[in-house]
Amino acid sequence: MANPSSILDYERIDQLGRSPEPSAQELKDILDKARLLKGLEDPEAASLLAVTTPEARQAILEAAAFVKSEIYGARMVLFAPLYAGNKCSNDCLYCGFRRTNKDLTRITLNRHQIEEETRALLAQGHKRLLLLTGETGAYGLDYMMDALDAIYSVREKGANIRRVNVEVAPMSVDDFKVLKTGNIGTYTCFQETYDPTYYAKYHVAGPKANYLNRLTVMDRAMEAGIDDVGLGVLFGLAPWRQEVISMLDHARHLEKRWGCGPHTVSVPRLEPAHGAPISSAVPHPVNDDDFRLLVAVLRLTLPYTGIILSTRESVEMRNSLFRYGVSQVSAGSRTEPGGYQDAKESETFSHSQFSLADHRSLHQMVSDLVDGGFVPSFCTGCYRMGRTGADFMDLAKPGLIKCFCLPNGLSSFAEYLEEYADDSLKTRGYATIDRLANEAETPEIRQRIIDGVAKVRTGGRDIYV
Repeated sequence: MANPSSILDYERIDQLGRSPEPSAQELKDILDKARLLKGLEDPEAASLLAVTTPEARQAILEAAAFVKSEIYGARMVLFAPLYAGNKCSNDCLYCGFRRTNKDLTRITLNRHQIEEETRALLAQGHKRLLLLTGETGAYGLDYMMDALDAIYSVREKGANIRRVNVEVAPMSVDDFKVLKTGNIGTYTCFQETYDPTYYAKYHVAGPKANYLNRLTVMDRAMEAGIDDVGLGVLFGLAPWRQEVISMLDHARHLEKRWGCGPHTVSVPRLEPAHGAPISSAVPHPVNDDDFRLLVAVLRLTLPYTGIILSTRESVEMRNSLFRYGVSQVSAGSRTEPGGYQDAKESETFSHSQFSLADHRSLHQMVSDLVDGGFVPSFCTGCYRMGRTGADFMDLAKPGLIKCFCLPNGLSSFAEYLEEYADDSLKTRGYATIDRLANEAETPEIRQRIIDGVAKVRTGGRDIYV
């Protein structure tokens, strides 16, 4: 197994985390470079993370908004998590699933129950899911493969889930090779905290206490041929500047070794969870201004990497970060097994992993995105056309991916409007589609939009190029 120092340079990370605030000229130079859409080096990112004045921070946010708009346009990818089980062998002090939480109702969904959860999500309009479980032998490879098969097998009024990303316990290379045959999208695994000392403090027992096994999991996944992987930090466990720099270092390592960095990075903040002692007294809290800054710096530094924001965050925070860097967002989420079949208006903690702050339904979320000038996207075209990993980046970096993303995103949005929207949303949604078609960068993109949407409106479904 690799030495962690071959992935992360801890001394350098600590030094960069203490970087001084840049001068006005240094800040301008860094932001000018970021606007070229080529990304930033770690020392430049560290300088931006050190900025404290409101005016300078706003300049960083505006640069991030520019980069986000240039690369992603108005698209916002939507998905939902599907928790298949909350049994866990680990004792992580921040998690409601921790094995010593005796108040948690332990649930493992069988195949039929997974299918029913999938039907409930399809009935809302979802097409992309993230499959999650606790970390235990109860959710081994056989269970995961059957769960994936169950999700993909469901048809509800002609609709089906088109892509399942997975967030499950680290595996061996051989098991990852099998998992890939389950037609997965992105494999995600959070490091939680990159600081080894804090990691040991919070992960007191269970397989997850093995820091190195978790740090090297993406190398095993990519060795197995899974080219789309997602990194994540649970902000609040350790000093946030060092955590951002560590995640950037991890991304650089993957790009250097495998020719492609992470497809996504996730940025949850620690939220209350029943039976999780440190969740109510966050060790290293990240305030809202710092949180906006770190998301913006990630967007500037990794311009072509998706940034995922969960429903842990408030409506107001999520709405603001859609502009400043976030490109993928969960909607209508439940964090307990079986939660979509037994949805309640108020969040309960009987078998949840953590609390939520944004309780909007998918329909409400789609409506709000349209009113905010965004395009809700359910697109899975790149996965299914093989535009993943290095191939995706080869198209993204010169801007060629726009030829596919906007037409596919708008076709998937039109499908939602036809099947799930009320009259008001349908009117506003198609007005947005017409506007974006008229604003398309090239006649080719405009024609692809017109053709794809026309096919949907005349009964076609799952239209992508």
